[in-house]
Amino acid sequence: MASIDFSRFDAITFDCYGTLIDWERGILNALQPVLAPRGIDLAEDELLERYARHEAALEAGDYMPYRHVLGASLRRLGNELGFDVADEEASAFADDLGAWPAFHDTAPALRRLQERFRLGVITNCDRDLFALSNRRLGVTFDWVLTAEDARAYKPNLEPFELAFETIDVPRDRILHAAQSLFHDHVPGKQLGLTTAWVDRRHDRPGFGATPVASATPDLTVTDMATLAAVALG
Repeated sequence: MASIDFSRFDAITFDCYGTLIDWERGILNALQPVLAPRGIDLAEDELLERYARHEAALEAGDYMPYRHVLGASLRRLGNELGFDVADEEASAFADDLGAWPAFHDTAPALRRLQERFRLGVITNCDRDLFALSNRRLGVTFDWVLTAEDARAYKPNLEPFELAFETIDVPRDRILHAAQSLFHDHVPGKQLGLTTAWVDRRHDRPGFGATPVASATPDLTVTDMATLAAVALG
């Protein structure tokens, strides 16, 4: 594990879904009421890979609220698997985001880190939906920057540029921590951020919901508890 000097930083920003919230388990749980009655039983990693491909394609297009991205992704998955998604199913699938679980180490680690650093979130979500997840995270963030605010989704640079405009800390004093190389580390390094990879592949070895990408983070840890331990000594 590479090391960095945490005294260089005053703020840590986080991706939310995949880093703090277990979005893979959340997606799989939310898909079951749609798939099980239709007798569709796919391996979890295959199902996540299929779903994530549709979500990433929608997020790369013209901006739409994340609630609509979720519903449209479900409809595209349904088309791929040979069934139509009812309006109420698409709506329930989006609403279920509030039930997506936090990783067990998230809230304790965030509380520890907040003793030393100001904390922010840069998330591919709507503000109302993130508020549902925030109840599971155990802290009040100093900054919350959403795709709704930026009108764009990571890996687009706009969410990060908005963060730089909003956060009253110099860019070189901000550490960005995230699971997804694709969504966070590639654009983060492009913009000169120091990044920490929360590489949770030990939780789900396939990690099917994250598009493949290549980046070189400055630090790699296996979970949030390790990040807090390293940061605070």
